[in-house]
Amino acid sequence: MKGIHIGEVLVEQGAITKEQLNEGLKQLKAETNDRRLAEVLTDLGYVTDRELMEVLGRSMGLEVIDLEFFHIDERAVEKIPKQLALKYNIMAVSMEGSCLTVATADPLDLYALEDIRLVTNMRILLILAERTQIRHAIELNYSGIDARAAARLASEHAVFSRTFAENLMVSSEEDQAPIVRLLNSLLLKGYNTNASDIHIEPYENETVVRMRRDGMLIPYMTLSPAIHQGIVARTKILAKMDIAEKRKSQDGHFKITLDGREMNVRVSFVPTIYGEKGVLRFLTTNTPIDRSAAFGMSGDNYRKMKQLLRIPHGIIYFTGPTGSGKTTTLYSVLQYLSSRLVNIVTIEDPVERNLPKINQIQVGDRAGLNFQTGLRSILRQDPDIIMIGETRDPETAEISARAAITGHLVFSTLHTNDAASSVTRLMDMGIPAYLAAASIAGIVSQRLMRKVCPYCQEEYEARPEELKILYGKPAVPGEHVRLRRGKGCYLCNETGYKGRIAIHEILSVDAEMKRMISEGRKEDELKAYAIRSHGMTTLKEEAVKMVLAGITTFEEMERLIYTIDMDYFGED
Repeated sequence: MKGIHIGEVLVEQGAITKEQLNEGLKQLKAETNDRRLAEVLTDLGYVTDRELMEVLGRSMGLEVIDLEFFHIDERAVEKIPKQLALKYNIMAVSMEGSCLTVATADPLDLYALEDIRLVTNMRILLILAERTQIRHAIELNYSGIDARAAARLASEHAVFSRTFAENLMVSSEEDQAPIVRLLNSLLLKGYNTNASDIHIEPYENETVVRMRRDGMLIPYMTLSPAIHQGIVARTKILAKMDIAEKRKSQDGHFKITLDGREMNVRVSFVPTIYGEKGVLRFLTTNTPIDRSAAFGMSGDNYRKMKQLLRIPHGIIYFTGPTGSGKTTTLYSVLQYLSSRLVNIVTIEDPVERNLPKINQIQVGDRAGLNFQTGLRSILRQDPDIIMIGETRDPETAEISARAAITGHLVFSTLHTNDAASSVTRLMDMGIPAYLAAASIAGIVSQRLMRKVCPYCQEEYEARPEELKILYGKPAVPGEHVRLRRGKGCYLCNETGYKGRIAIHEILSVDAEMKRMISEGRKEDELKAYAIRSHGMTTLKEEAVKMVLAGITTFEEMERLIYTIDMDYFGED
């Protein structure tokens, strides 16, 4: 058996004992699936994936690589069918001439090696990588190849079909139809690469697909205009939209499970001069909710947030632009507050995540259920905590405020630039100053900043003009401050950034702040009082800290602060 060989190598190298090998073989024999001995041994805790690779590398003279940092050649990936890669947990990573380099976690699997040679008709050079990294690489790289293959096939079919949008290619029953495969591949690629949105944009001679990652739109692929309507029709079928309606904007959402990944997708289509432009937003991402009660906040803001959550009643607003992570933070708060002793009810449009032991209500215009009617119904459900997905109109704002002053803890979101401007926004919506003062317990403003790519980051000496903005005063002659930036690499799509981090501004409302709100004081006065009396850290100050800590770049801070306050940088 091939498993015995790898076990003997591990015993010989001292990585495991003979008894542990026997226990692993016993476990393997008792199982009915096709797991390998190495996998069983690591699951039993006898050896780690990394130790396994190092032992095999030493004994067999093979290179051990870290696939997270390895640039994978797409031409090489295409040489091995996805089914074969999944079967043997292998990943082709590069090719040169007739030689194909393949990453494996089990170099003693001779059947796998022989199958690869037969399929590729190439000389195979083996290198070692951890099995979990190989699985992730398969998910990440084959979804892009699948999308391009499906796009080519869909284009070929489109040539022979004039009624393309209505034929079987968009049928919800035909899982292998070209358009179905193409859309599924796009969804998988977006999900696997942590994209928040997929844009499908028709132009005169092409359809462009772009994906938003870390807040920035990145071109992904170009499609033939002939298949654009097929993509639109398939998406509309999933979202239960009107396929025939092409002159009006439409919104909807759907849930789909692909390769074991459940996706909740919000869909928007608007008519343009070349066809319908679509945006598919992932509502359920593979970013886990923070259950640590830190809510992704810095130390000071974390303590302030904990104090806010001790308030028995009142309304706490989470503010920021679309895509700033408000809902994710709010869900983290609800998870933290959830217990068998409280009744938490939410009303959302749409429900973005399913939260255990929390009653979530989906707004639906067809059923006559909107935020106003739903909120009135919730108040008759004996709630302790209420979450309103978004305060969009005066009526919702007023009902929320009155719920807050009658003994309920209420959470909602607003689209404002910072914490203090939320008070002005509510008053602009028609909420009386006395009601705003009585109901608001606190306001949390949030932004997401792109982080410097850890794989291509470099240090540099800050320029005097950068130091002036960072410290709010001219640089001291001879002062040396080191900042970080990304040079750009394939792992970050040449952007220099990878991942994002949240920054916050928390405005607590005490008795004096309530008095100021009821008197209609300006937002600048409210902000000044919060800074003076409660030590509120502004979004700008949080951003500066991130730059000085090397977490983000000066340019990212400039971009973010400019959206908050265009006067921040002053005159040149």
